[in-house]
Amino acid sequence: MTTFARTDRSVLGRWWWTIDRWTLAVLIVLLLSGVVLVMAASPPVADRIGVDGFHFVRRHVLSLAPAVLAMFAMSLLGPRSVRRVAVLLLLASIALLAITPLVGPEIKGARRWISLGMFSFQASEFVKPALAVVAAWLLAEARRNPAFPGYWLSAALAAAVAGLLVWQPDFGMAATVATIWGGQLFLAGLPFVFVVGLGLLGFAGLAAGYSFMPHVRDRIDRFLDPASGDSYQADTAIRAFESGGLLGRGPGEGVVKDVLPDAHSDFIFAVAGEEFGLLACLLLMAFFAFVALRGFYRMAHERDLFVMLAVAGLLIQFTVQAIVNMGVSLRLLPSTGMTLPFVSYGGSSLLGMSIGMGMMLALTRHRPERGLAP
Repeated sequence: MTTFARTDRSVLGRWWWTIDRWTLAVLIVLLLSGVVLVMAASPPVADRIGVDGFHFVRRHVLSLAPAVLAMFAMSLLGPRSVRRVAVLLLLASIALLAITPLVGPEIKGARRWISLGMFSFQASEFVKPALAVVAAWLLAEARRNPAFPGYWLSAALAAAVAGLLVWQPDFGMAATVATIWGGQLFLAGLPFVFVVGLGLLGFAGLAAGYSFMPHVRDRIDRFLDPASGDSYQADTAIRAFESGGLLGRGPGEGVVKDVLPDAHSDFIFAVAGEEFGLLACLLLMAFFAFVALRGFYRMAHERDLFVMLAVAGLLIQFTVQAIVNMGVSLRLLPSTGMTLPFVSYGGSSLLGMSIGMGMMLALTRHRPERGLAP
């Protein structure tokens, strides 16, 4: 029973009866799953670096409030307001990306964070949803007005963002940005021959990264031939899944978190596999699949090209990031340092993804001109 009648014309009343409540519910479940898994995975990591055992748990829980607030605030907006927010966010994120390699601390050979005393943030987490929405607008305008250089402007923005990410270096994030933009370009009606050309260009970029970036080459070599280097984290993650079996060892009974450096972030899926088992992992995967498939289903009924492309870009980001993180834990993909959306520890990742999913919820709300029931 809800507190809003269908005749309620207030902002919250209209929001409640037009939002996709099933998707919202599953996103909340993912957020709660993240709290449980961070509580399970992070205390040993905190002990290893000499801080209080619940250091990461407290920080993650504190990040939930602004993340939920941001998702709710974004979901209240209309398409035009979403576009305006995305433009401002993109400009700010690009500026921050440009200064990050200059002022950010070096961590594991990369400069991806800007430190603000007790807190730090990663600008790349905010540039992804912003670019997805702005690129969708440019591509839609190009279709509406052939004289408008939307294709070239979107390509320039995507190239600029990818270049700044490679400078950090963050090759995995740059590849994600390229995937989002490429998917939107395909949906916008680009001839297939150009799609093939862009795919070949992407492979050329991967080859260049392998040839000129030692850390990229090292990760790919270790993935193709584990004996060629240190594959400790991937091997340990696989053993965690084997140890967990069907039902898991039980909450708090896992041992992988005691020895896996990134158990609370990049490899949190392995902790889920060991402590809660295969069934829990399949359920978690089903949640991600539900959000993606339901979002694409609602997108397919959309008549506004901008909305369709923006929703597609935001869902591609969400889906690709989840697939990559789980694929790395299962040793199906090379290590990339990508978090599991809403589940892994990380304030920037949580807030950035919440903004993106809030935009997606706003754009998929029922509007009379769409003819789609809520």
